[in-house]
Amino acid sequence: MSGEWLRTGEVAEAAGVNTQTLRYYHRRGLLEEPPRSNGGHRLYPPETVTALRVIKVAQRLGFTLGEVSELVEAAGHRHGAVDVGLRARAGVKLAEVERKIADLQLIRESLVQAMDAGCDDLLTCATNSCCPLPFSDLATRGERQAGSG
Repeated sequence: MSGEWLRTGEVAEAAGVNTQTLRYYHRRGLLEEPPRSNGGHRLYPPETVTALRVIKVAQRLGFTLGEVSELVEAAGHRHGAVDVGLRARAGVKLAEVERKIADLQLIRESLVQAMDAGCDDLLTCATNSCCPLPFSDLATRGERQAGSG
């Protein structure tokens, strides 16, 4: 094999992951098992570093490893269904992010109101009719989302 091949530690370092992450991705099927040297060391092509970086970026964008695996698989089968590709998945993920942003904005507004009202004791505030924290609204909204997920 040529000198371009990388050993496990070299791949992990270049991609910014640890070797356990690399092995885990093998077990999950995100990476193909590489050939081994005569001494038994795994030897990776340089493209593996790019694949690992793509996986990590996808995770930072909110995709689960299961979703990343499906995207990788769909990319390998371009003639398959259109609804499994990155564009469709990104649209679904974007909708999730927008819902989370809306929830975070509600939480932020409630916390600002609580600070402005001088709330220092959560239990006392909750029993006060002028409490700015929407305890019932937040609980109801969370139950609705849990049921729709």
